Amino acid sequence: MKSLASQIISIKTAKQADDFLDSLFTEDERAEFERRISIVTMLLQGASHREIAQKLGVGIATVSRGANELKRGKFAFLRKSLASSSSQIWWG
Repeated sequence: MKSLASQIISIKTAKQADDFLDSLFTEDERAEFERRISIVTMLLQGASHREIAQKLGVGIATVSRGANELKRGKFAFLRKSLASSSSQIWWG
């Protein structure tokens, strides 16, 4: 995984990131990653599990997995990103 992390760190632009992700993952895999990030973002912004499940079309168990990862201290990069950006809720 160190090689993957090194490659990610070397990405400088959104175009490079898109190219990198398109090279590694299928469209469905990328959509799943984006959905997971949306779940965690919405949890951090205070949305309920039920609201997230309905909005994103996922099960409550999927949302709960994201919530459990947050409780374990994961997704620090999203916490920091949200703390430094506007607190406006974007999914409504």
